[in-house]
Amino acid sequence: MQPLVFDDLDSCVQAIIARVGKRLVVGTPLGIGKPNHLVNALYRRVARDPSLRLTIMTALSLERPVGKSELEKRFLEPFAQRVFGDYPELAYMQALHTGSLPANIEISEFYFKSGGLLGNACAQQHYVSSNYTHVVRDMLAAGVNVILQMVAKQEHQGRLSYSLSGNPDLTLDILPQLRAAEKTGRKIAIVGLVNNHLPFMPGDAQVAPEFFDLVVDNPAYAHHLFGVPALAIDPIEHMIGLYASTLIRDGGTLQVGIGSLGDAFVYATQLRHADNARYRQVLETLGVQPKFGELITRLGGMDGFKTGLYAGSEMFSDGLLHLYRSGILKRQVYDHEVLQKLLNEGKISESIGAETLTALLSAGAIHSPLSAEDAAFLRRFGILRPDVRYDNGSLMLPDGTRVAPDLEDRAVFTQIVHNGLGTRLANGVLLHGAFFLGSNWFYEALLGMPEPERRLFAMTAVSKVNELFSDVELEQRQHRHSRFLNICMKMTLLGAAASDTLASGQVVSGVGGQYNFVAMAHALQQGRSILMLKSARREHGRLVSNILWDYGQCTIPRHLRDVVITEYGIADIRGRQDWETIAALLNISDSRFQQQLLAEAKRAGKIMSDYRIPEVFRENLPDRLRAGLRPFQTAGLFPDFPFGHEFTPEELVLGKALTGLKNRSGTVAGKLGIALNLLKPQNLRAARPYLKRMALVRPASFKEKLLARLVTAALAADGVK
Repeated sequence: MQPLVFDDLDSCVQAIIARVGKRLVVGTPLGIGKPNHLVNALYRRVARDPSLRLTIMTALSLERPVGKSELEKRFLEPFAQRVFGDYPELAYMQALHTGSLPANIEISEFYFKSGGLLGNACAQQHYVSSNYTHVVRDMLAAGVNVILQMVAKQEHQGRLSYSLSGNPDLTLDILPQLRAAEKTGRKIAIVGLVNNHLPFMPGDAQVAPEFFDLVVDNPAYAHHLFGVPALAIDPIEHMIGLYASTLIRDGGTLQVGIGSLGDAFVYATQLRHADNARYRQVLETLGVQPKFGELITRLGGMDGFKTGLYAGSEMFSDGLLHLYRSGILKRQVYDHEVLQKLLNEGKISESIGAETLTALLSAGAIHSPLSAEDAAFLRRFGILRPDVRYDNGSLMLPDGTRVAPDLEDRAVFTQIVHNGLGTRLANGVLLHGAFFLGSNWFYEALLGMPEPERRLFAMTAVSKVNELFSDVELEQRQHRHSRFLNICMKMTLLGAAASDTLASGQVVSGVGGQYNFVAMAHALQQGRSILMLKSARREHGRLVSNILWDYGQCTIPRHLRDVVITEYGIADIRGRQDWETIAALLNISDSRFQQQLLAEAKRAGKIMSDYRIPEVFRENLPDRLRAGLRPFQTAGLFPDFPFGHEFTPEELVLGKALTGLKNRSGTVAGKLGIALNLLKPQNLRAARPYLKRMALVRPASFKEKLLARLVTAALAADGVK
């Protein structure tokens, strides 16, 4: 049945209520797949009518950055207006922040924008801790009866279709179960809102109109997508990315997420491939080989990528597209176990010839004589040309010849090879992803791709990407030498990781797919989980270690410990004894905390009382690390923004200066230093372009004059004099 199509939001909202009743449990995608205009219209309708009840179940509700202090607001507001344009804010998020959520509306998320809802009692209390692949189960248990999704639209040869685009992740998994419930009498509504700023992704993400019950289609509701701004990569992050790049096996599989650590890994991997001599020089100069050479040889490599990588990554973002453009993401996988097996073993290649047919016949993938099913399989993967037809037990070749498809007949075999074979395998994919999120460059690149190229990036259900249950043998063959790169916040010396929640129980982000991928790394024959973290950080102005003896929360339990990377190196702790695990993690800890951590392990009786950290690992200090990397940065390597950015020159300088000011204000000594700097003579001429950007060139009040002096002092402290 064709969906009802509306050109205004309120009529659609009324139709949703008429269809499902006054109790609305709404599931809407994470990230960019939310139809913000429609969600807001439904929110406003329920807020006006106490007889209605609304629960919104979602994740990653994206918001323009908003500063907390006056200086942050002056910096961020013009930037946000320029970068995010007409992106509509979510009304329920504004209500959450102000504590004004109506009593008849509940918001429940399973993944927060990182750090965005710390201290928000309502959001924290209604958070659902769930693996990404369990979210559909939990939504169904909560009684979801409405799905709201932003979609792309395409008309081809008079046929209309829609695409779930960057968010087929949960919708493809939940829809069959909701339709089954509908047959038993449950009232549901599947609703799409068209926004052709979304790239139209084919394959599993492409759906027929009857997929939906209701559709809103009006260009007035199309808005630009939320483009994630690039963040600067500091030397510590570059070192983590460099170490991670050495653990990738050519011909293998990759999962990596968004953010500066992911970007650092992508940059180092590009360097490894495009300028291998300099890459090796960096590793040699920094002394990586003597410490970790054996591990790198065993798990990864340092050569360029000949076969290339395939990506099985829930998130498709800028980094993976950069690897594709660099010729690294180029290993295609195929949705057929025997075909994939033969490719892996080198018995066939993507170039098609007589040996392709012979190998498939020997492996039992096809039969002689060919059946209709065999011919369809061969056409599907481009082994037979698309204009070869199977007709009543015969093959009709493009030149009009009809042959009995007996591959044992040498003459027939030769005819098929010369007149019926394609040139290269077809319908392979470079990436399976469940959702995408990226920069404006990323969206524009996808929008500008020809459809055949876009088909290389297969957006599909999260159950297919994050689990191995659909076809274990095929997925084992596709996911050879998998490396799952994820970020954690804290790591215990016994190998447990906290990635989403503080010791206090406050949720920073969410479990998402991290546990899924760590478990997959242990289930796959050649898979490895790689958790990356900075060894130390500043908390409230105080330096603390991110590697601890114990921590109050756990995302990844220690029995799933595997590979850990900090800026000081790599620890392979899979299958290691507890004392070995402790020793390996001490080796990559900040040396200012090593002795304290070692003492705690000894007190617990988990490492030998006479154990000493090897001398080579006792100088893990940030100043030493930065000094080692500096000559390469001077030569143009390891830049702050290797993939570009959306900041003006003034904003780059201001951002760095204001960050330094904020860090210094976290301690009493720092605040005293700021106060003393305010008393010093200031060079207003040097500061003028930056004060202009902050609308402080002509301060009108005492407050603005103080802010102008703060900015000028912060710039001077950062070298702008």
